[in-house]
Amino acid sequence: MQLSRKADYALRAVAFVAQLKKGDLASIGKIAKARHVPREFLAKILKELTRAGILISFQGVTGGYRLSRPPREVSFLDVIEAMEGPVAVNLCVEGSHSDCTQEKGCEIRPFFVKQQEQIIRALKKQTFHSFANAR
Repeated sequence: MQLSRKADYALRAVAFVAQLKKGDLASIGKIAKARHVPREFLAKILKELTRAGILISFQGVTGGYRLSRPPREVSFLDVIEAMEGPVAVNLCVEGSHSDCTQEKGCEIRPFFVKQQEQIIRALKKQTFHSFANAR
């Protein structure tokens, strides 16, 4: 399993926003410069994070972004799934695995199910609280 560049940039952007002081906003330009992310690509990512309810967008000259809820309530899993959809380590554990022709009696699937559960648990457990006020 490998994160896309989009998910990686989204995690970095949310970590940056999580470090803001209460009431502050981060502009696209500020986030892009701090995290070395192409501004145009970041704009699309931030729009998706806003649509997913992770960020709140404020328009205007003094506008920007902030988290929609406290950093301890936003997990890595939230951000990754907002960018890529449900996390799956193998096709057989991805949503409905009824397409698998070897599901019945498969000795490998239990391994992937266990790994899937561990990864999901770890991504849910890691929140952005540890990044808050780190700067």
